[in-house]
Amino acid sequence: MELDQQYLQKLERAKKKVKELKDFWGHVKAYIVINLGIILAIKWIINVYKDNNEEIATGILEWMNYNALLTPALWGVGLLIHGIVVYRYKFNFLKKWEERQIKKIIEEDKNNSGKYN
Repeated sequence: MELDQQYLQKLERAKKKVKELKDFWGHVKAYIVINLGIILAIKWIINVYKDNNEEIATGILEWMNYNALLTPALWGVGLLIHGIVVYRYKFNFLKKWEERQIKKIIEEDKNNSGKYN
């Protein structure tokens, strides 16, 4: 009975984790598609004006460039935060690496301490 309960809890955690991963990668796909669309739309608009030998108002051009840069940048920050939250367990390797390095240095010090006495 208790094993079944533990299994169900693990299963629920695994399902939750898979959903988080799917949501994150859906977010990445949306980020790429929409920002690519924004960049292509702006380039298309600029080319239409150039082909018709029309000048684009400086303010509109600045606004388009501003949006072409600001949208991916701000959304990218949000995507980065989302990724950190989803992959938070992956960052545990840094702590383990630090612990291994400390142990390694202590062992080297122990081994070298007898050589210089």
